[in-house]
Amino acid sequence: MGGQRGGRSAAGRRAGDPRLGRALSRLLEWDSAHASLEKAVAGLAPALRGRRPRGLPHSPWEILEHIRLAQLDILEYCTRPDYQERSWPRDFWPAAPAPPSGRAWAASLRACRRDREALQRLARGPRSDLLAPLPHGRGASLLVELVLAADHAAYHVGQLVLVRKALRDWTS
Repeated sequence: MGGQRGGRSAAGRRAGDPRLGRALSRLLEWDSAHASLEKAVAGLAPALRGRRPRGLPHSPWEILEHIRLAQLDILEYCTRPDYQERSWPRDFWPAAPAPPSGRAWAASLRACRRDREALQRLARGPRSDLLAPLPHGRGASLLVELVLAADHAAYHVGQLVLVRKALRDWTS
């Protein structure tokens, strides 16, 4: 990562135990103590993807896209020295409650998986210093960002399950 080439800290030692990277990678799968993203959306009827249940602020599409957009933001923050902060909330939520097409839904799911896998590779990377501040960040470390990604996704996957229950479209 950035100024920590070779996974060595300023003191010249490997920063962190590789078991920590593997544990973080597993955490990013999101299914240790709750439903995975894939389970939370499996079998969701296309007609329900854009429906907001009464009393709840978001549709399944809005939540899925929010997970994707936030995860992408975290990935880019961790990997791009030219990272530009996005505007909250505009750049983190879709404009409409329904996906524009079935293809958009599928593309969002694929992007969530792809970016999650990229974060997992960062977690397991032999040259990743999980504890060092990101060179272009504001003191945050890769460890903090990976935990943030897992925690954020877990929260919103829980919301997806709640929305599906409110739509009477969830079987555990």
